[in-house]
Amino acid sequence: MARIIMADDDEVVTFLVRSLLEDAGHIVGVLPDGERVAEVILAKQPDLLILDCGMPGKSGLEVLRQLRAEGIAPRIPVLILTSRQSVADKAIAYEAGANDYLIKPFDSDELVVRVEALLGLARRRA
Repeated sequence: MARIIMADDDEVVTFLVRSLLEDAGHIVGVLPDGERVAEVILAKQPDLLILDCGMPGKSGLEVLRQLRAEGIAPRIPVLILTSRQSVADKAIAYEAGANDYLIKPFDSDELVVRVEALLGLARRRA
């Protein structure tokens, strides 16, 4: 069981992701934007972070850059879950510190497999 924090403003997506990951045995906390992600990470110490690129306030990429630059989440794997499809968008996300990138709409099984892979990688690093 892992603790996962997801920041996404789309209620349908967050409901689906939360349901899938809770069915896989994880605990998922959801934030509607990027404003409080750093604060919640410091308080909850999650095992994985899922961020959307396009959110009100701080975008997922802004949040990710802040977390990595300030050393708040240096070892927490980050999955970008977004509708942005270009290679340039992917490159920007990886340069910001993302560990994986999944495009919406996504396959439910693929999401779970990628999350499990990121969690396994984090466990091996620890």
